[in-house]
Amino acid sequence: MGCIQNVHPKKYGQGSRQCRVCSNRHAIIRKYNINICRQCFRERADIIGFKKIKGPILTTILRKQNY
Repeated sequence: MGCIQNVHPKKYGQGSRQCRVCSNRHAIIRKYNINICRQCFRERADIIGFKKIKGPILTTILRKQNY
């Protein structure tokens, strides 16, 4: 028996999406239609406009969202 390959393009699932930057198909962040892998996101988060929040500021924000 020969090697069986998937010749049809995928329209759903993990194989249908890839990182916009590096074309990786693993660990894609799709929230807010970002569609980049987590490694590229960590490198470019500040350029995109995401800021890391930690400590008492984060707990205050989370408490306000619950009420």
